[in-house]
Amino acid sequence: MGVFEAIGTETHEEVLFGVDHESGLRTIIAIHSTALGPALGGTRFFPYPDEDAALRDVLRLSKGMTLKSAAAGLDLGGGKAVIIGDPATLRSERLIRAYGRVIDSLGGRYITAEDVGTTVDDMVLIARETPWVSGLPYAQGGSGDPSPETARGVMAALRAVGDRVWGSTDLAGRRVAVQGVGKVGMDLVRRLTEAGAETIITDANPDAMAFAAETYGSEPVGLDEIYDVECDVFSPCALGATLNADTIPRLRCSAIAGSANNQLATDTDIERIVARGILYAPDFVVNAGGVINIAVETDGYSIERAEAMVDRIYDNLSEVFDTAERDGVNPDVAATRFALRRIDQIGRLRVKRRPGEQ
Repeated sequence: MGVFEAIGTETHEEVLFGVDHESGLRTIIAIHSTALGPALGGTRFFPYPDEDAALRDVLRLSKGMTLKSAAAGLDLGGGKAVIIGDPATLRSERLIRAYGRVIDSLGGRYITAEDVGTTVDDMVLIARETPWVSGLPYAQGGSGDPSPETARGVMAALRAVGDRVWGSTDLAGRRVAVQGVGKVGMDLVRRLTEAGAETIITDANPDAMAFAAETYGSEPVGLDEIYDVECDVFSPCALGATLNADTIPRLRCSAIAGSANNQLATDTDIERIVARGILYAPDFVVNAGGVINIAVETDGYSIERAEAMVDRIYDNLSEVFDTAERDGVNPDVAATRFALRRIDQIGRLRVKRRPGEQ
């Protein structure tokens, strides 16, 4: 598949391919939009089956970051990067620093951060080659791992869902099926347990499942079995595209709200969810806690300011639900319209330069 064929009618501004033969680095950086500001998005280090799969993923994820930042009210655009390969065997100082130089060549149009397969330590190495990196350790003035704030944002979204579906933000006694207990999913399980909710979990990592079961009393089920669990909320917190024509008819829940990106396999899957009478909380609104946390870092990090902004996800999602009901559209359409409207309005304002602006 050619890159222009993959982009199709999407509005990506730039796609950069980077290599370093000595370290084995193969990376793709996709900048979807800089209308609101520099494109911010994490770096995913993943063993894609082929380059086409990596390209499709980075294009999809970068567009999602544009909508996420806009819907969260941030002055940031959308971008994403992938490094092709298994981080367990390919990661090296040379590779990560070479990748940092690829980022630096963009001159600040793209700011990276942690994502699947990358760590805070990787961000430290990248920072030795470019200033355009966030998610650095607290000791270096950064915001650290964004996962806890992503989970905090999902909790805010779950309260908004509870208010909409059951007329209460109290999650005590609710059953939540968490698909994926990685860094975000595990922290979400912790927060749900503290809130008095019951959690049913699944993950490809049996050690993570065992830890959640022992520590939080979660009920472990098989990877495919999670779709058949009777619950109040189904919470996708693994990789994307798990909601599709095969899985949606099996769901036994009242609502869907989770941290995974691009949860819908196709654009028509939202209609399948609506037809089932299930309330869908758009993923790019729900999972914005991490990017909000990182955005705060760009102005000098404050945990209090970050948490206050993350908690506003409750208000943002409530507004999306209100808009969907008022306009007679599904929540995904309402959220997308809201994000695109802000990009259009503020993006056109930014074209008008103030004195002294470059």
